[in-house]
Amino acid sequence: QVQLVESGGGWVQAGGSLRLSCAASGSIFKINDMGWYRQVPGKQRELVATITSGSSTNYADSVKGRFTISRDNAKNTVYLHMNSLKPEDTSVYYCNARVVSTPSRFVNDYWGQGTQVTVSS
Repeated sequence: QVQLVESGGGWVQAGGSLRLSCAASGSIFKINDMGWYRQVPGKQRELVATITSGSSTNYADSVKGRFTISRDNAKNTVYLHMNSLKPEDTSVYYCNARVVSTPSRFVNDYWGQGTQVTVSS
């Protein structure tokens, strides 16, 4: 089994910054793509940013230039650095990892429990 544990959410004023972390642990052979998604009540979960094992990145248009995704493969951890936060960034943020498990080599998507980010105007 694989677990993803997020940390770093909280409350911040508009224009401020936060850093989210997500550490994967368990029966991991390799982690392919990792990413961050967010969801507000009543709406679908939306992509924020993704990063491949080779560190190629992809961002939602709404966060380009403000958010930076990175990863530490040795620690099985993905980060989301959020700058110039806006009230519309308020959401629950979820990390995701596409994991190749050991010893089965099966590939599955795993999700963190979610962390609340609140940006006040």
